[in-house]
Amino acid sequence: MRKQKGFSLIELLIVVAIILIIAAIAIPNLLRSRMAANEASAVGSLRTINTAEVTYASTYPTIGFTTLGALGGPTGSTGSTSAGLLDSVLSSGTKSGYSFAAQPSSGDGVATPFAFFAAIANPVTPGQTGTRYFYSDSSGVIRYNTTTSATSADSSLQ
Repeated sequence: MRKQKGFSLIELLIVVAIILIIAAIAIPNLLRSRMAANEASAVGSLRTINTAEVTYASTYPTIGFTTLGALGGPTGSTGSTSAGLLDSVLSSGTKSGYSFAAQPSSGDGVATPFAFFAAIANPVTPGQTGTRYFYSDSSGVIRYNTTTSATSADSSLQ
């Protein structure tokens, strides 16, 4: 009688089935973890935008708050149109699966100085890159909504 070496087809199919079962369990958890990381990054980025807006408004009091693009700029840049307060990734408007925007407003219809601002962070692909929409304004409170772009009327983060 000859001894056979190696694995039978049944044994290989059982191993492949076990790997597929483990993958089916692990992949959804991985995707949820990625969305949670993207959302945490979006909140952190909104905090950074809040800080940059306050710094900009105190540096340029005749202008007040400004747009996202003016907060960024090349490293070492200065000036009201390229303040260098944000990195180039965040000031471009997209980071970690979220798109960002900041819009100043005067509140009384006068052009400048802008006394208020609103910043939003929306998932680039809702349901895949994130499930929550974030909003912050000159009050510094970050709010969220799970169905549409967040506003000042939504729940604040705890």
